[in-house]
Parts: sequence; C-alpha cells; structure tokens
Amino acid sequence: MSLPSSITPDLLAKLTGMVVSTTSKTVPVVEVYTGEKVVDLPQSSGEDVETAYGEARRAQAIWASWPLKRRIDVMKRFHELLLQRNLTVVDLMQVETGKARRMAFEETCDVVMTTSHYIKAAPRVLKERKHGGVVPVVSTSTEVRVPKGVIGLISPWNFPFATSLSDAMPALIAGNGIVLKPDNKSLLNVAYGVGLLYEAGLPAGLVQLVAGEGPDIGPAIIDNADFVMFTGSTATGRTIGARAGQNLIGCTLELGGKNPLIVLEDADLEETVKGALFATFLNAGQACMHIERIYVPESRRAEFTDAFVKGAQEISVGASYDFGPLMGSLVSVAQRERVESHVNDAVEKGATVLTGGKARPDLGPAFFEPTVLTDLPADAIHATVETFGPVTTIYGYTSLDDAIAKANDTEYGLNASVWGKDLAKAEAVGRRIEAGNININDGLAASYASKKSTSGGFKTSGVGSRHGDAGMLKYTDVQNVAVLKKQVLSNPEDTDWSKQVDQTVKGLRFMRKLGIR
Repeated sequence: MSLPSSITPDLLAKLTGMVVSTTSKTVPVVEVYTGEKVVDLPQSSGEDVETAYGEARRAQAIWASWPLKRRIDVMKRFHELLLQRNLTVVDLMQVETGKARRMAFEETCDVVMTTSHYIKAAPRVLKERKHGGVVPVVSTSTEVRVPKGVIGLISPWNFPFATSLSDAMPALIAGNGIVLKPDNKSLLNVAYGVGLLYEAGLPAGLVQLVAGEGPDIGPAIIDNADFVMFTGSTATGRTIGARAGQNLIGCTLELGGKNPLIVLEDADLEETVKGALFATFLNAGQACMHIERIYVPESRRAEFTDAFVKGAQEISVGASYDFGPLMGSLVSVAQRERVESHVNDAVEKGATVLTGGKARPDLGPAFFEPTVLTDLPADAIHATVETFGPVTTIYGYTSLDDAIAKANDTEYGLNASVWGKDLAKAEAVGRRIEAGNININDGLAASYASKKSTSGGFKTSGVGSRHGDAGMLKYTDVQNVAVLKKQVLSNPEDTDWSKQVDQTVKGLRFMRKLGIR
C-alpha cells in the first residue's frame, strides 16, 4: 500500500522538525494499515519542555498585547486555510491512526466549526462587564478577563486533530500561549495544523510542540503550566488532576465513559438502529462518547437485536485512503489486543457473540470486527470497564426505572442516548441519566457538535468542560477593577457606632427594597 501523494519526505521532515527536542531519542511513527515505519519522531526531555514554555511565554506577551480583533483576524485566516487544505490533514490522520476517511474528514470539520464559533462568540464572552459598586452612584466594579498565560494541552490519539486544535482555539483567542503534547502515534497531523496557525499570522513561538511519553515529560508540562487541558483516560486524569492541584492551577479533564443507549417502547426501529450503529462503531469504537451498552424493552429486544446485528455485519471495514470503508482500523496492535482480551474474557465468562468477535489480520495488523455481545455477566471486564473498541452489548429491560438504574450503574457519566417518538418522555428519561451529555434520538453528535453549549462529564468522566462560554472563560482569570469616585467608606474617629449600626441597617434595608443591594 502506498502512502497518499501529499505525504512527502519534505513534509515529514518539516513536521518532525517542529518538535522541541535536543535529545537523540526517537520513536517510529507507523502507517497503521500496514505497520510499516513512516518516519522517526524526535522525543523531548523535561528540559526541552521548560525551553518550550519559555519561548511560549515570550510570544504570549506579544500576542496578549494585540487587540482582540487582530487575534480574531488571525483565526479567520486559519479557518480558511484549513478549509483549503483539510484533505492533507485527512491523509496524515489516516496514516497515523488508521481511521476511515469519513471520520478523518469529519474531525477536521470539528476544528472548523469550533473556530467559527469562537470567532463570533469571543467579543461577547471576553467583554468587560461593568457593575455598580459597593456604594451606589459613587462606585463601580468592572470584571476584566485576563489570559491565564501558557496552557499545557495534552491530547490523545483517537481524535488528535480536534482535541488539539479545537481545544486550543478558545485559549489562543483569549490571549494565551500553548505548549502542546499530542500522543506520539498521532502528532504529525497536529503539527500540520499548528503550521497553518503560524501561516495565518500567529506570533513565532506561541504554540510549542513537544513529544514524549506521559511519565517522561508529563510532570514538566504540568509544573510549568498556568492551566492544563487534558483528554484521555480516567487513570491518567487522576494523576494530572492531583499534580495540578498541588501546583494550585486549574485543569479541565475530559476522561472515559461507559455510555448507555436506551431504546423506548415507541422508538422508530429503523432510525434507532441506524443511529445506534453509528454511535457504537464510529472511529472503530475509539471515542470517549461512543455507546458500549444498549438497553432495549424485552418486548422489542428480538426485532432490535436482529436489525442491529444485520447492520453491524453490513458495515464495510477496510484499509483505504478513499471514502469506501465505513470503519477503519484500531490505532495499534496493542489496542487491538486490549479489545480482543475484553471480548475473550466475556466469552469465557458466558457471554454470547452475536456477530464479530475476532481480529482481521487479513485487512491489517490492528483491525477488529464490529462486535455485538449479549448475555454478558456482571463480572466480565467489558461489563464495567471502557473497552474503547468496536464492541457493544445488548441488554433487555422490563421496566423503564430498571433501565435507567442500570444506565446509571457505572462510575462514568460522560454521554447517554435515548430514542423514542414521544420527545417529552424521551427527554424526561434523559434528564434522569447521570451524564454530562444527553442525546435524544441521536447517539452523540447532537450534543458534542453544539458548540454554543458546554460539554463535560459527571462522576469519573471528568472535571470541567469544553465548548460554550465556559470553554473559553476557563482559560482566563478575572480581574476586579473597583473605582470609588469619592471616599465614603471610612468613618471619622468620633463615629458614634450605636447610631452608625442603626443607620447602616436602615440603609441596607432601603437599598434591598429598591433592588440596589
């Protein structure tokens, strides 16, 4: 299999050269479809990370001094550049992650949509807000949004471009610099996006790329940051959150999920099956918000199961740099082995494989079939642990209360999906599920793609959120600038405090009636 024509030796040299590294250590970047090495990726040291922060801070001082309109103009140019060259990003993502071309293309669209949203929203979100001060008429208080400084941004391999560039966008527009550590497996497409930012007019050095394993450079990233944005596993999120807390800096952690889908009695079978298939097998199941548990009324379980299994069997899987296959590869052999071990454990403990359940070495080293399980015992790994692959389990339920209780019986709370024709009932069911994202008659895109609304997780699925106003405000500190036009707060030395207390109480009561205080 040949690499896409856009992936040239010159491009690879340019992208790997963007990594801040003074070490001789490298790791191979492989073409996931074949397992063949594409290029050696330089690795950063802790000292390199410190150097990166120094450069980013120098550039951030310049960037933050620019008027907001000038920063937004840079992002408008980036927006257009990405639309013009998104297929090169798609090529790089497919090489590095093995995902289907449709998925890679849609991932670039997420960055375009997020950029467009914050270009429009930033003037309102970052606008100074003036309030009446402590004493009516003679005082004011103004909230000023100040950039945090330099953000440590750590992104995963499953949606590398979106979790890097979409999360960077509000931070940059707000006036911050960034030290960005993508996963080693998927850094090249991110580097290309950073290159587009510089081409659009970003000050030199504002976004720094570092590469390495978390245990090697993670501590330096957190210790030098003014805020940390992390997407990844709950276990790693706990470590990052603890260290950020020790440093008294804020963080946003978008972590794992074991996401449920509930089918109601009145659900449209065809629409529900189609939506559930996409929500389960998109990106080969390597999505924090994808569906791993499906709850169906016993009265409709047979018809749903038959249709869902048939649909899973019809999903085209393959290694191709065109829009043919609907599902691509898992990201690595290690990830395939993880998925395989979860399925084998389930079968050994009594689960039934309705379709799939096997690796597909004939397609490539990391391919795994779309898999549907049933009769899954509670002690199976897949019953409670995020598998992060193209595997889901169908359960029956006899009462809606039971289905909701089972949906909530997890340490996670990232995403949930409810399907039914009675929208009021479906929404009422959704509101009872303990998750940060609730999708009615959709699997996950309806909530995640709504950039005006925040997206986050409950329970161990995360801390904080992305998108919406909160997705930008978290990258700022609030400065309260209070002005007293005339000094009226101090009391003369001969103040009669018995009278002063009485007058103060009357004054506060009067202001409350007037709605002033």
